[in-house]
Amino acid sequence: MFDVNFLLEEAIAESENIADGEVFLLKDLFKGYIWHRIPLKDRLLLGTLFLNYVHKISGGLRAIEKTSSNQQQYTKIHM
Repeated sequence: MFDVNFLLEEAIAESENIADGEVFLLKDLFKGYIWHRIPLKDRLLLGTLFLNYVHKISGGLRAIEKTSSNQQQYTKIHM
């Protein structure tokens, strides 16, 4: 079983490695095999928690439009 709060902390830490202006999805912050091992319900919760985190921080990351498959995209902005 996955601890979603731990996964959120991992995603936040990994987002530091994203270059300014780069567009990414939450799943890009995890190795593919790890992302696919996370149960769907936990991935959905993680997505909600990460989006809430992005909205509450004062800068650095910004949510942009969703993809055609309804996945939230993010970009890193220069502070």
